Amino acid sequence: MSRMAQRWIDELHSPSPLPSESDPDMTESASEFPSVAGQLLVAMPSLVDPHFGGSVIYVAEHTARGAMGIVVNRPADMNLGSLFSRIDLSLSGSALSDRPVFVGGPVQTDRGFVLHEPLGKWSSTLPVSTGLGLTSSRDILEAAANGRGPERFLVSLGYSGWAAGQLDAELAANAWLTVPMSQTALLFDTPAEDRLGAAFRMLGVDPLNLSGAVGHA
Repeated sequence: MSRMAQRWIDELHSPSPLPSESDPDMTESASEFPSVAGQLLVAMPSLVDPHFGGSVIYVAEHTARGAMGIVVNRPADMNLGSLFSRIDLSLSGSALSDRPVFVGGPVQTDRGFVLHEPLGKWSSTLPVSTGLGLTSSRDILEAAANGRGPERFLVSLGYSGWAAGQLDAELAANAWLTVPMSQTALLFDTPAEDRLGAAFRMLGVDPLNLSGAVGHA
């Protein structure tokens, strides 16, 4: 098991709050800000950053103070069965066991995040959109192990974060395409290796025809 996963296992017993939970001003300002929260970011072919090249990111938070999201197409080197066993939870015989854990981004890789539907009630949750939440507390994993978890979810180690104005500047520089989401099938049903292509298809875009001069949708 990776060192980042072990550190998260330790933190599951005393999770720290998600960004908006510790800063209510972020939520208050969101209604006045041209946010892309609840949308996908799709890396342009010209983006060669080792963390984000070829990535699809679900944006959980985007306000004037910054942004955070989860990479949803980059599996880590472990599955849920392995992760759950390390935190003394069993998925033995469950269809969930072989599901991948994702590398959510380069920020706070010692923490885990669960993107899930429906929202539910958990100890540390950031509501993202109607029916979707991002949770960092152990109780949601305990519920999943007992068959009482959310209907659909994915688990990531770490997240992708941007300082104030940083994501806005990257969007203006055409580093990302934004993809509005009317349904969550891509997040939970589409195989990880197919999510980049599926996101492009949602826009009706052929990535081979893209260049750095093309802006966000």
